[in-house]
Amino acid sequence: MRFGPVLAAALLLSLTDAVAGDVFPTPRYLEYTGGFSECAEVQYVEDAGITADGYFLEVTQDKVVVKYSTPGGRLYAGQALDALKRVSARNGKAGEGKLPCCVIKDYPRCRWRGLLLDSGRQYQSVETIKKELDLLFSLRMNVFHWHLTEGLGWRLEIRKYPELAAKGAFVSEGPGQQGYYSREDVRELVGYAARRNITIVPEIDIPGHCEAALFSYPEYGCFGRRPEIPQTGFTDCIFCAGKDSTLEFLKDVLDEVCELFPSEYIHLGGDEAPKGNWDRCPDCGRRISENGLKDSRELQLWLSAVMASYLKTKGRKAIFWEDVISEADYPLPDNVVIQWWNYRRNADRNYRKAIEKGYPVICSPNRCMYLNFPETPWRGYGEDRTFSLEDAWSRNPADAALAENNPLTLGAECALWTDYGLTEDMLDARLFPRIYALAELMWRGRTGNGDFCVAELND
Repeated sequence: MRFGPVLAAALLLSLTDAVAGDVFPTPRYLEYTGGFSECAEVQYVEDAGITADGYFLEVTQDKVVVKYSTPGGRLYAGQALDALKRVSARNGKAGEGKLPCCVIKDYPRCRWRGLLLDSGRQYQSVETIKKELDLLFSLRMNVFHWHLTEGLGWRLEIRKYPELAAKGAFVSEGPGQQGYYSREDVRELVGYAARRNITIVPEIDIPGHCEAALFSYPEYGCFGRRPEIPQTGFTDCIFCAGKDSTLEFLKDVLDEVCELFPSEYIHLGGDEAPKGNWDRCPDCGRRISENGLKDSRELQLWLSAVMASYLKTKGRKAIFWEDVISEADYPLPDNVVIQWWNYRRNADRNYRKAIEKGYPVICSPNRCMYLNFPETPWRGYGEDRTFSLEDAWSRNPADAALAENNPLTLGAECALWTDYGLTEDMLDARLFPRIYALAELMWRGRTGNGDFCVAELND
């Protein structure tokens, strides 16, 4: 691994340390039966009774059997076998070239086990993205939520609108804030992720956080003027919901996004969209009147419904941040998923509201799931926007929501936003060690005695 000695997290459980410490996240059931197997071949058996991404592994002296129902389960069983080989290596001649005899039964707590990376504010190289995908695979996380558009940069090549990359990717002058991903880059990364049981879910933020796009094509804003690029935060220069040309532009963009990303889910943002320009815009005013909407807040919901419905024609589902159901009550299509995030302002109110309205939900509360919040104050992050490893494990609102076992809760996702100049060389300092606790919560949950530690093991 890229961090020298392997950092492995393990619950303090009464399992045989020789095996349990090497298989992470912690298996639900592991019994070390003693001795080593003489069998060199692994028998793989598809079994529809195994939970998706789960596996059953049995090592005896004369056989090694893996049962699984999905490609992910087979991959994760392979990870467990690699861990068992490390156990053998530490046993010297007694275990040389052999696997310790054991039984492992394992499956995930969450269907959705994700990490968001903000490549909009700060660009990261393709190699860095691959390293993060390798990390997710090692932690059995299966979703990479890729935030690709921001006020500080548009990062995706769109053939029909070449200025998005040519200009929009270079609107900011800070370190690491220039660059975009070509179509070839995206295809390479989508394939790289798929081979690791990871789906890349792209985010194209609509209608806000789009100053870089409107700098490139100002005609799709309300007044046709290039916006100032905000170095922090966001402005009311958002996509104009009143112009048919803007709707066509957004649909054209989504056409190419769907062509590049096979994911069932496309994230359409929807957070932090100030309505100042919309409230002054005659086109938006006309749209509100023609559709019998109450105000500009309902106009955002109307726009969200239009975009989600368009994705539905392509067999896709649309994810929105919780803001869309917080703004107003307006019917959204049945392919909409809500991502709960703003715990610091709303606690779990919008999580509850989404569940009550029948929307599937992804849990990403900014308290304890936002890894951009440092462990100690840094730049724009005060004491009230910090959390520790213990907080991530023991005081996490996402864990409480997951514990309810509501079928509408798809799972959880941690986020690494890159505000305040969090460049790619700083990512590890935010990820580790807290992502180990979050991965364990997503895969297995808090069980046993509930303690969590980070141990350093020899590779």
